[in-house]
Amino acid sequence: MSRVRAGSMMTNAAACSARRAFLGRALAAALWPVATLAQAIEAKLSKADWQAIRKVISQQLAALRAEDGDRAFAYASPEIQTQFGDAQPFMAMVRGAYSPLLVARYTEFLEGAVIDGIVIQPLRLIAPDNTVQVALYTLEKQGRGRWRINGCRLAPSTVQAA
Repeated sequence: MSRVRAGSMMTNAAACSARRAFLGRALAAALWPVATLAQAIEAKLSKADWQAIRKVISQQLAALRAEDGDRAFAYASPEIQTQFGDAQPFMAMVRGAYSPLLVARYTEFLEGAVIDGIVIQPLRLIAPDNTVQVALYTLEKQGRGRWRINGCRLAPSTVQAA
């Protein structure tokens, strides 16, 4: 009798596990359209958002070129501000790693995108020697709808300036 009981307990455990797996897959399938819709909505920023994003980048760039570290640092996200602590190490990092931003003779915003929930705004940079790079800014929307810069990567471009 104990053998039958043990066998039936294993069968019940296996059945429960199978039910949980089925319910998990069913729930995921049911929620997939909702998640996809949320991503689609997130990917569609308004024209006003893109204008605000470009304004923040332009203002930070102007502050960087004017050597106004405090003002440039204010456009950084809270995470970046925490990472650097204050404007001095932030400016030292910019001078060392992002000099193309400071010396570009021409800048042009390219079309931005939202990729996997990350807002990316490219900025074409043309150096005095006509080499071209693209600064890929990532941004975050903070409280009260303010956009802040959360990172920047410099990438080479296949385009050559005339």
